[in-house]
Amino acid sequence: MGYNNAISANDPQALEKLTAKLEKCKADQAYMKDVNAYYRKFGTCKGYPDMPDATAAKLDAKVEGAYSWDKQPFPSYTLTNNNAVIKQTEKRIAQITRNQEVGFSGWEFNGGRAEANKEINRLQLFFDEKPPEHQRDQLGANGFKWAYSQNAWQRQLTDNAIYAAGRLDFIKPSDGRTVREHQPKAPARSGEAR
Repeated sequence: MGYNNAISANDPQALEKLTAKLEKCKADQAYMKDVNAYYRKFGTCKGYPDMPDATAAKLDAKVEGAYSWDKQPFPSYTLTNNNAVIKQTEKRIAQITRNQEVGFSGWEFNGGRAEANKEINRLQLFFDEKPPEHQRDQLGANGFKWAYSQNAWQRQLTDNAIYAAGRLDFIKPSDGRTVREHQPKAPARSGEAR
């Protein structure tokens, strides 16, 4: 039940992949709990519905060799870790959905422009000329990285990227509004007052 295959928010199918991952984790959690309950009741995994005898024998042997405080086919730490993956995946789904609903937008600033590139999920800063060293240092300190492939300073397109851009005076919008004012209002998160 390993879930080390990272799913990037840049992936156009990130929501579908995360939803599939979440469903699998939830199914695994239910299965592990059910097998553990069966083992507590009967003292063996043999006879568990649709479980091959070889798998049941492996799980029984695993329990025999386990520490005395965790005598069950799926140890409590496995259930805890899987539950943590479920919660993290739910949060990522909520964040990506929210970012898509917000529809971040760019702005013009003195000496360049900012773009909300939804295709690659990046807030990109394009300068007419190379920024001076102190500005490049500030960009780096606020999470922006130079991307040669894009010819832009960029970071992942999130609320935090917008807040970071708002802290940088040299990229403030040339129309006098703040970076935040250029962004559409985010829909309220569930449980928040509207």
